[in-house]
Amino acid sequence: MPVDISTVIPSFRRPEQLRESLDSVLSQREVSLEVVVVDDSPEGSAQSVVETLGDPRVRYLKNPHPSGGMPSRVRNLGWPLTSGCLVHFLDDDDRVAEGHYAAVKTEFARHQSIGLVFGRVEPCGVGPSAQLEHERRYFAKAARKAATSNRFGTRWAFTAHMLFDMALLVCSASIVRRDCVVALGGFDPEIRLMEDAEFHVRVMREFGARFLERTAIHYRIGSPSLMHSAEPPPEQLAQELAGRRAMQAKYRTRRGRLEFYLLAAGARGLLRFL
Repeated sequence: MPVDISTVIPSFRRPEQLRESLDSVLSQREVSLEVVVVDDSPEGSAQSVVETLGDPRVRYLKNPHPSGGMPSRVRNLGWPLTSGCLVHFLDDDDRVAEGHYAAVKTEFARHQSIGLVFGRVEPCGVGPSAQLEHERRYFAKAARKAATSNRFGTRWAFTAHMLFDMALLVCSASIVRRDCVVALGGFDPEIRLMEDAEFHVRVMREFGARFLERTAIHYRIGSPSLMHSAEPPPEQLAQELAGRRAMQAKYRTRRGRLEFYLLAAGARGLLRFL
């Protein structure tokens, strides 16, 4: 039977969270699916989880050369092994919302030319309540901007927000046509942080996107938050800045300075006001 959705899960020393993540995937209904778990830990911390699960839909792959914290490279090991029409890059500590895969499959059927569908991000976790509330406000704002972007078509508003305003999603919240992943060559293996934003920008601009007004994932927030830490370490700030600059530089080179600066003006003017 053809596979509807292939889920690629990079994993690093989080066996308990990985099991919850896998359970959320395997409980999805009205879709056929397969899962590739790519273990990036030298000791193979995810292997026992997959073996204990004993589900033939789940495949285990150990990275022979652990990346040392480069998720783009780990994801790029997994997706070439998939066969589904759609690919979901799910982090090993996030959970897929009930019924999400079926809703995404329907949305792709309605919009057969687009490359990406994403939904709302619902933060969860055991961090301080103030931090969780901050994350909920952030992703609620991102959802409002994504819903507005739907009204402007499938490409320009989404791309402008991602390049110049705020990240509308995290990697786990999106599902991409496999043909689009192949055409773009997957993730940039040289970008450490912001690698998912750079990938989504390329998909949005080349193939278009749609936002679903429903929860896509339950996004586990650690303490401190990697995305929104109150006092991020200098190394993290430098990597985030390097990632954003690389994303913008690649876009400017590929699409030209005129388009780049027109999108910048749109993001900082009309779209931000709306």
